[in-house]
This record gives sequence, C-alpha cells and structure tokens, in this order.
Amino acid sequence: MTSRKSRHLAAAVLVAGAMTMTAACSSGHSDSGAGKPSAGGSAQAPAKAAVTKITVGTAADSAGPAIAPAGAKSGGTVTMLDRDDFSHLDPGRVYLNYNSTASELFTRQLTGYKETADGTKLVGDLATDTGTTTDGGKTWKFTLKDGLKWEDGSPITSKDVKYSVERLYAPFIQEGPTYIQQWLSGTDYRKAYEGPYKGKELDAVQTPDDKTVVFKFKDAHPDANFTLAMTGYGVVTKAHDTKEAYDKKPFSSGPYKIVSHVTDKSLDLVRNPNWDAKTDPIRNAFPDKWHMEFGYQNKDTTQRFMADNGPDKTAMTFHNSVDTDLLQKVLADATLKPRLVQGLTPYVDFYYINNTRIKDKRVREALIRAFPHQQTRALQGGPTYGDYATGLISPTVLGYQQNDLYGILTKPQGDPEAAKKLLEEANAVGTTIVYPYNNTPTQQKVTVAIKTGLEKAGFKVVTKPLDAKTYYDAIGLVNNKYDLYWGGWGADWPTGQTAVQPVWDGRLIGDLQPNYAHYKNDAVDTAMDAAGKVADPIKQGEAWAAVDKQIMQDAASIPDVYQSYIGLYGSGLGGVKLDPLNGELSPLDVFIK
Repeated sequence: MTSRKSRHLAAAVLVAGAMTMTAACSSGHSDSGAGKPSAGGSAQAPAKAAVTKITVGTAADSAGPAIAPAGAKSGGTVTMLDRDDFSHLDPGRVYLNYNSTASELFTRQLTGYKETADGTKLVGDLATDTGTTTDGGKTWKFTLKDGLKWEDGSPITSKDVKYSVERLYAPFIQEGPTYIQQWLSGTDYRKAYEGPYKGKELDAVQTPDDKTVVFKFKDAHPDANFTLAMTGYGVVTKAHDTKEAYDKKPFSSGPYKIVSHVTDKSLDLVRNPNWDAKTDPIRNAFPDKWHMEFGYQNKDTTQRFMADNGPDKTAMTFHNSVDTDLLQKVLADATLKPRLVQGLTPYVDFYYINNTRIKDKRVREALIRAFPHQQTRALQGGPTYGDYATGLISPTVLGYQQNDLYGILTKPQGDPEAAKKLLEEANAVGTTIVYPYNNTPTQQKVTVAIKTGLEKAGFKVVTKPLDAKTYYDAIGLVNNKYDLYWGGWGADWPTGQTAVQPVWDGRLIGDLQPNYAHYKNDAVDTAMDAAGKVADPIKQGEAWAAVDKQIMQDAASIPDVYQSYIGLYGSGLGGVKLDPLNGELSPLDVFIK
C-alpha cells in the first residue's frame, strides 16, 4: 500500500465471530498537507480519534446483494479523474492502494470487507463465509458460493482459486504481497515451486471438489482470512491468463469489465452481465459505465469539483485529495460541505528515534516529551492532516487502544520543562540530534519548528536536507548518521500483525528494512510471535495492544499523527464515501442522482 491516512479516538475495537497491509507499506511525505496553518493556530484542541469497529461477519453477512445507500439508482456514466494511471491491474501484482481501489470493480477474492452502519466487517466474497480452521489457523477451508461466473459466463471454481495462488510463484509476479506464498512454501518460496506454467501443481493448496479449496500452511496463521482479502490474492482464470499482458486487461470476476485501456490516458469499464449481485455482499454496480482519465494533479481536480460544471457534476477521484493551497477556501465554503469526505486511514506517521545511536531511554523519552506536534501539524494542514497519535496502531486497525504515556494529547505543543528534567537526570543536556528531512518547502518549515521545540528542551539540533526521491534509501541504512527522522507506515490488513511486527521486530533490522528505529527487545519479539498465533479475535487484539504499549514504554520512537484523507467530488453523485482500509474514496456505492 501507499498514501495517506487518519481518524479519531473512542471506544475499544470490537470483534464478533471467529477471526482467526513482511512488508506492509510506507507512506509518502510530500507537501500534500502543506502550506497554511489551520484555523485557531496554536490554540487547537487535541484531536480525539474515532475507532473503526472491525468485526468478522457470519455466513448471512456474506450473502449478497450489497447494502444500497439511500436514494441509489442505476444508470449513466461516472467519470473518475486522477493523477496516475494504475501501475498494476493483474491482482498478483497489486499492492498499492490506488491499484486496489480500481481492482475492486473487476476482481474478487475469497474474502473482502463490507462497510455497514456498525463498522467494517470481514465477509466471504467468493466464499460462503470467512473460512474455517480447526487447528488454530494452520489449515483453512473455504467453500465457494453458487452462481459465481467469469465475464464470459464460465463458472468460477476452486481450481481457479488454486491456479491464482500458483501463478504468484511465477518470476514475472514481483510486486504483490508474498504472505500466503511464504506461509505455504517457506521464505524462499520460488525455490520450492516454480509456478503452474510447466504443468506442476502446488500441493499445499487442495481442491477436493469444484466448490472447496483448502490451504495447508507450515505454521498457524489465525488471521489468514484477512490476508486473503488483499487484492493480491484475487482470482485469475487459467483459460484467460495472458501472463505479463494480463496486467493491462485482467479478465473480470466482478461487476464491471474493461473494454479499453490507453496507458497513462484512460480506462473504460462497462457492466459485466455475468456478475450476479446476489453473490456479492461488497459491491454495488449502479453506473452503466466508468470512464477514468489520468494526468490530473490535486489542484486540477479540486478546482474542477469546486466549479462543478457540466460533466464534472458526475465526476470523482479515487486518490487525489483536496489540494492544500485550496484547502482553507474549500473548508470555508458552506456549499461544498455536503460534498466533502474526510476520515482516518490505516497510516501512522512517526518520527523514528535511531535506537542504535540514542541508547539512553531517558534521552529518547525527552525527545518524545519535547516534540512540537501542534506546531508541525499546523504547518501541514492542521486537523485535516491527521489526529495526534499516541501509539503504533491506527484506530482503523484491530488492536488499537489509546495509551497516552507521554502526555501528547494534554501537551501537543511539547513539554520542554519535563524533557529538560530527563536530560538533566541523564547528564545529557546539550545532546546533539541530527535530523534529516525531505527538502520541500513545507518540510523546511516543519524542520524549523522541530529544531526550535527540541532546542527549548536542551537538545542541540543539526538539520540535513535530503532529496525526497531517495529519502527512504538514506534513512533505511542501518549505519545512517541520523538520530531522528520521519517515516510513515500502514497495515496490510486491519489487525496488529502488519501494523506492528514489520516495523518493530528486532530480527528485521537491516538495510532498507522497515525497522527504521533499529529497535530491538527480545521480550517484545517473543510477545509479537505469541500475539500472531492467538486465534480468538478479541484476545488477539488485546495482545497486539499490549505489544504496542510495551514498545511505547521503551520510548522507542515518537508517534506523530494518524493520517487523514479529505476529498471532494461532483454534486451529481451520491454514495461517495471513504474506504477506511484503502484510505481513499471508494467506487462501490457510487451512483448518479
């Protein structure tokens, strides 16, 4: 995944049913939240995040059709305007969120997510339910629904599911997730199996009949049914597998099919007449057609949606957020309010502390207490940039609990007095902090705020500008010469597994690995291994929350914000909403009024 994200704190995440985003996804740090302080400036009240309720649905929840929004009707063409063409549409090569959003219109998986008034539910998509396991998650069984068809009317069978997994081992599949492959065949999974193109099958995926598929993992993976909801595990039929060429025009199992794709210019979809809404609890298909155009920057789409003229009345974007130069104007215009969509995403922004260079916990805690969250957030859009973070797990992810151990919510402007006291106790007043930053206009201003805040507490700050294109390459080296640096992370699926383990596992320290803080605690590593094997959903969430708190007690790094998305669309559309798991606007309920 990639992009932006954020929300508001409240009740604990609740999960019902038997539940059982390693490299999740780093987020970019551009000028997307740039420019103008939000109204209220330094007087902003601490934000409260609203927790996304994650549940595991029943077989009844997995039946179609999808819930229709009020006033929905069929017909017409919806235009989608975005900056970039989709880099991959072959499900096996889809990892980024904007590719996944488009794929929802024509690619289905065994499981998926259904948005309800009560929150987000994992449900069966092609499967009749979210799967069953009788051995703690080592073996998973799924049964396919009746009436599933490809765009040519041929049935979707368990053999298609098996083949879809097998082709992920092929050399040309490089960009997608690798969880299932590694769980089936080990870390070097391509050495264990070369893919289906020479006639060999993968024994670890079994199809006793056309409706049943069984996964036999080497170890227990209680949340594998969440993993299989990733677009990267969408179905591909052997009869229409064009290998590398499949990436431009995949064969549809969903409500729409591709009729034209001009690279970097346009993508056109029409209804798939062989999709049956009664089999699909996730997708509505109200428009007759989708016409997608590329090459539009955030400012372009924002201005067009503000003007709301002609065809733009029935236009939207998936990925482009409201341009920051226009944000205050948009927020101040009451006529635009009905067409604004805002919410939290799975991404959390951190200022990683280099634990190999700053070994004294008291110094790390002083950095956390001194950090000027309020000032830096105001420079990046204020509350629209995100809600103040207090831990590692986004409120959109199972396992979130609010534990404000360092008073971030009570003193978001920083507490230099408390920080200086810690430095005095550690005999570390005057400690030099080398801070690298993306060399953009906004981040230059943010860097000044950070330097000012930390120096008030008794640190000496040396700043180093870095090229935004190679920023992660620079901070990703174990032997980098930096002490504190920004980074973002988002879960691959909404449990603590991919929100926490890739970033904080001490066994994953290495060049260009996501443990940017170089944090290592053997007790935490053991706790993470145990949390990942807990089958009960509520207890697993509690286990990841405990790991989150344990890492924060070590003052490992500074959580900054739970990232937000704010978007605008044309007045002629209804059913436009934020997908809290992809962190951008969803097409699944959209209709023309």
